Amino acid sequence: MARRSTPLERVVGVRFKDPTLLEAALTHRSYAFEQAVPITNERLEFLGDAVLGLVVTDLAYLAFPDLSEGDLAKLRAATVNMTTLAEVARELGIGEAVKLGRGEELSGGRDKASILADATEALLGAIYLDQGIRVSFRVIERLFWPRMEAYVRGEGARDYKTSLQELSAQEVGRLPEYRVHEEGPDHQKVFTATVYLEGHAYGTGTGRSKKEAEQRAAREAFGRLRQNGGG
Repeated sequence: MARRSTPLERVVGVRFKDPTLLEAALTHRSYAFEQAVPITNERLEFLGDAVLGLVVTDLAYLAFPDLSEGDLAKLRAATVNMTTLAEVARELGIGEAVKLGRGEELSGGRDKASILADATEALLGAIYLDQGIRVSFRVIERLFWPRMEAYVRGEGARDYKTSLQELSAQEVGRLPEYRVHEEGPDHQKVFTATVYLEGHAYGTGTGRSKKEAEQRAAREAFGRLRQNGGG
């Protein structure tokens, strides 16, 4: 009897020949440790990171011939960063499918950006092993190309921490300083970040992780600094 596709396979548009690869891609180390399972998604994550980087680089290089090497690098960084990967994971429903240990489950691991991003890369690595580069290219292009186009148009997610660092070094000759505090129980922590330039608060942001809060604070500070004459 033929195996039925999982909901995740149907959303991604790939039916695995070897379903154990999909299972491995969704196995977080916390689950493997608790259940004494010998396989986690970490090796697949390593592979998927490389496959994703290659495909995004290929797409960017061919589609945007007018972008400099530096701008291509920024586009790639914005496309393959943790925030973008987590967004893709949420669209695909990876959080519902990933296998977590009890501790991670209780601490809100199904919506943690780091866990979602790692699982997305692991899934891409599994698709590459199971289906090859052509199918991997098609899946990655479908999931990430709209984000790449939006970035080039000046929309969508950007690495605002890097952008702010470059702009502040140019305009005020100082690097930004981030101060972060957290509140709430472990499974519902909220982080608030404030970024300072020359001792003055320039932006504030909140998020479910320190990195997310800092990016949002950097985005606000970046806009304010540009408005004040920073390009």
